[in-house]
Amino acid sequence: MTREMTVAGSIWIDVTPEAAYDAVGDVTQMGRWSPENTGARIVRAPGAAGAADPAYVGMHFVGSNKRGPARWQTRCTVTAAERGRRFAFDVDRYGLAPLLLPVSVASWAYDFAPQDGGTLVTETWRDGRTRWPDLSVRLFDPLATRRASFAEFQRGNIARTLKNLKRELERA
Repeated sequence: MTREMTVAGSIWIDVTPEAAYDAVGDVTQMGRWSPENTGARIVRAPGAAGAADPAYVGMHFVGSNKRGPARWQTRCTVTAAERGRRFAFDVDRYGLAPLLLPVSVASWAYDFAPQDGGTLVTETWRDGRTRWPDLSVRLFDPLATRRASFAEFQRGNIARTLKNLKRELERA
């Protein structure tokens, strides 16, 4: 069985690409629509920009996450911040704060395309565990997700995230 490394889903939302980007690009708000993320805090260097400043390439944030009783944090690095077009980040540390171990976990991207007076939002997950042997992944994934693979699990998470994002943005 070939390991599926990328999963994506899309939804049309009746808002501008800039409005959709502004929601997703504010990582402190992701917990409002994600089934797994419960929020994030931006990691600021001394003298860095204030909390209201927009995301930028190279910005770090620590996301808090939960799945059932499990809780963990991830440190992420923004890799794309093009308002109204694309927001992306790599998950490059994992663990329980303050101990976050360097490990490539995943990459996430959100693309925003104007369509029919609204925006087609596409969320993409890429498995960052490229150095994990396939056998270890086949054993680990069902234990961690209760699905056959992380790809299958993330397909469901993406669908729920996009549905929640659409509901919230169109309600505003």
